[in-house]
Amino acid sequence: MTVGLRGGTVRRSSSAAGADQPTSASKPFHLTAARRTAWLLPFLLAACATIAPPPAEPPVPPLQWQAPLPHDGDLTDLSRWWAAQGDPLMVTLIESAQAASPTLASAASRMAQARAARAVAGAALVPRLDGTASASRARTSPLIPQGTTVQGGMQASWEVDLFGSLSAARAAADARLEGSAAQWHDARVSVAADTANLYLNFRICERQLRLVQSDAESRAESLRLTQLAADAGFQPPAAAALSRAGAAEGRARVTQQRAECDLTVKALVALTDIAEPRLREQLGQTDGPGEFAPVQITALPAKLLEQRPDLFAAEREVAAAAADLGSAQAQRYPRLTLQGAVGRLRFDGGGLNTEITTWSVGPVALSVPLFDGGRINANIDAARARYFEAAALFRARARQAVREVEEALVTLASTAERWDDAKIAAEGQRSFLGAAKERYRGGLSSLFELEETRRNALAAELALLALERDRQAAWIALYRAAGGGWDREPTAILEAPQAAAN
Repeated sequence: MTVGLRGGTVRRSSSAAGADQPTSASKPFHLTAARRTAWLLPFLLAACATIAPPPAEPPVPPLQWQAPLPHDGDLTDLSRWWAAQGDPLMVTLIESAQAASPTLASAASRMAQARAARAVAGAALVPRLDGTASASRARTSPLIPQGTTVQGGMQASWEVDLFGSLSAARAAADARLEGSAAQWHDARVSVAADTANLYLNFRICERQLRLVQSDAESRAESLRLTQLAADAGFQPPAAAALSRAGAAEGRARVTQQRAECDLTVKALVALTDIAEPRLREQLGQTDGPGEFAPVQITALPAKLLEQRPDLFAAEREVAAAAADLGSAQAQRYPRLTLQGAVGRLRFDGGGLNTEITTWSVGPVALSVPLFDGGRINANIDAARARYFEAAALFRARARQAVREVEEALVTLASTAERWDDAKIAAEGQRSFLGAAKERYRGGLSSLFELEETRRNALAAELALLALERDRQAAWIALYRAAGGGWDREPTAILEAPQAAAN
């Protein structure tokens, strides 16, 4: 059904002498019943809304953590957690990696697209206004002299949001923008954690390299002494052969360990976009962080889940999918559009000067879907499926978040319990190795016993370093699982990515 209302036309014309003769080219119109119905229809249907989607079952977090909580130290502000470690180079590397990260660039691009989509969805709720202008010179009729016609005007159109379809689309766009901003924060936390892990791997690798270098030097000294003894006939040739094998094994371990450190540096170069010579110079100026500042976890899992940006993004996707479903359902119902125009025309020619102003309201168009081959129902079914999928992913993401925290807590508790024993074992093996060297020099033990003692001492030292690395990785995992200092407030959600995009 289409209803159009044409407004009056006011004309001013003048001859060459300048006489004005105003005329009116329209007559009053009367609203018929159909026209009154068309005008009142938006107000009659304005209270109608889309059907809400079926409620999704929210995730139920556990009442408490099953793993023991770390109680050493005070609560640390996670937003400044890296600076609290006392290693400025690690902070610099994290900032460089975040600036060069393609993951963050992709997240920022998705957020910019979501912001544009929200602007488009919001623009659909307000009238659209277009300006027109044209000029021509022609003789259109023998009765009309040749002249110049200049005209301009404005045209307006507006779709009345009767059943909330456009509002639902705007709500979906809002939710996706908030979700994309939270994903940007989540990517930022992930890049920081990955960079810190790689940096700490290099620091542990350095210490392992120094350890195996010391072991190789000790083996080389044993080879020298054994070879002298064998040449003098005090040691059998087999002892010299074993000593040479041990020295070769020590050199091979040094070569392998140095290669692992070099590969870690290459990975840091690619991650941070820092030139390798400059990065190696910076790495040589510091020894790495000491004991990590602790992350204290709240005893209430539900409170911690509120600090996870990825979980918030999944929640916003559920809201967006619900709004999409409402928008799809609204397509079943009528759509009302309004149009209007205002124009001004000026004609000059043959001594005639004429100006015309016109305006119109309409058509008022009401479109009712009658038959579409099942397209609307198919779109509704697809939107409903996406909604339930988003809800299932949200619940799964909540379970995964709880799991990540629990795993980090278990690792921290385990490394803390093993640390003292591993340290005692390493110190004992170190002391026993020193005693074995003295016995060997005094001829009280064989080279076989010395080499076996050396291998045991090296294994204990490497196990202690691996345990230290596991504890550092567990702290970083807990930092990441706790949300990395993300703030759920809407201003904090949107302002930081906006600043980064600029």
